[in-house]
Amino acid sequence: MIDHVSIRVRDIEASRAFYRKALAPLGYTVLMEESVAGKIDIVGYGIAPKTEFFIGRGFPGDTPVHVAFRAKNRAQVREFYSAAMAAGGRDNGAPELCPEYHPDYFGAFVLDPDGNNIEAVCHDPE
Repeated sequence: MIDHVSIRVRDIEASRAFYRKALAPLGYTVLMEESVAGKIDIVGYGIAPKTEFFIGRGFPGDTPVHVAFRAKNRAQVREFYSAAMAAGGRDNGAPELCPEYHPDYFGAFVLDPDGNNIEAVCHDPE
């Protein structure tokens, strides 16, 4: 199952307004925003408390896509990482806790052959 997806958009303000309205019928709202130098750079949407879809300032096609697959446990995250590396993936973050997201966020990140950031994540404690 997909846990979350991130895409790049050219005009973050226009995209922020578009997705706010387009996703409202599905129950999605803006759950987080990150800004640098007073400009919004990332907007996260979801059904509280889970953010599932992110848009970020950038240029579509110029930056890789980020897809995170939900793992049942931390062992699956480790197995994903090992299998992806053995399949020719490039390390983009070995399995570890990522407390900057939340205390139990355990993820591993691998770049696929095209440079897309593929992640496995478990949100549960060990």
